[in-house]
Amino acid sequence: MASTTSNKNNHMTKRQSKRAKRQKLIVYIMILAMVLSTITAGLAYFIYL
Repeated sequence: MASTTSNKNNHMTKRQSKRAKRQKLIVYIMILAMVLSTITAGLAYFIYL
């Protein structure tokens, strides 16, 4: 049973294309940008109070 799951995992990693990896990277960058903008907006709000 362990060999079938490892075969599935290998098959999934081989199937991921460069475009899929690039899209995942872009999504992570966008999430990071949203978090940073939220933090800086919160800091600006507290500074100007």
